[in-house]
Amino acid sequence: MRIALVEDSTLLRAGLEQLLLAEGHQITVSVGEAVTLLHRLPDDQPDVVVLDVRLPPTFTDEGVRAALTIREQWPAVGVLVLSQYVERHHTRQLIMNSEGGVGYLLKDRVAGVTEFLDALIRVRDGGTAFDPEIVRQLLRPSATTTRLSVLSAREREVLALIAEGFTNQTIAGRLHLSLSAVEKHASAIFERLGLNADRGYSPRSLAVITHLQESAGDGS
Repeated sequence: MRIALVEDSTLLRAGLEQLLLAEGHQITVSVGEAVTLLHRLPDDQPDVVVLDVRLPPTFTDEGVRAALTIREQWPAVGVLVLSQYVERHHTRQLIMNSEGGVGYLLKDRVAGVTEFLDALIRVRDGGTAFDPEIVRQLLRPSATTTRLSVLSAREREVLALIAEGFTNQTIAGRLHLSLSAVEKHASAIFERLGLNADRGYSPRSLAVITHLQESAGDGS
């Protein structure tokens, strides 16, 4: 099997390489971020791509968004997400937009090497391989599916920092954005969530409440 690896942890990536090579597989590319892989895929497509969810530069959802791109542009390439995080929004799209050739395993719950290798084979052959915990969390109702799904990834980052009590100026510094960009994101959040000032409440306060409700719904 020809396998591409995208994992920002150098130690883990090296361990996966040794395991797969020992099993007789070929590593087509082994990198720490998704951009390099996406640039190489048009000329060198593996059987399966194994990638993490949180990758550089923002360590949020680069991996699963790359998986969506791969399935859309190169549907013959299988994708196995291997992460310690459950990313819900894009993972739903990944499942819904794919008839097969997709998997998502949680690193801490992979019982052994055989389970991992079996998942690779199923994904390569057009099947699926999902950790039961992934399915459980995707099916569980949450505020994300009812309210915050309308926000972009960057808007959700801004909202999370607003909920922590940071000013727009501080948020700008943390996210390396201009103050005007943060203000535009904040305005967009209030508009998308329908938090109008004429209700008699601060849109910022209402946005924080919405964020906290989502966190409670996710068990955070």
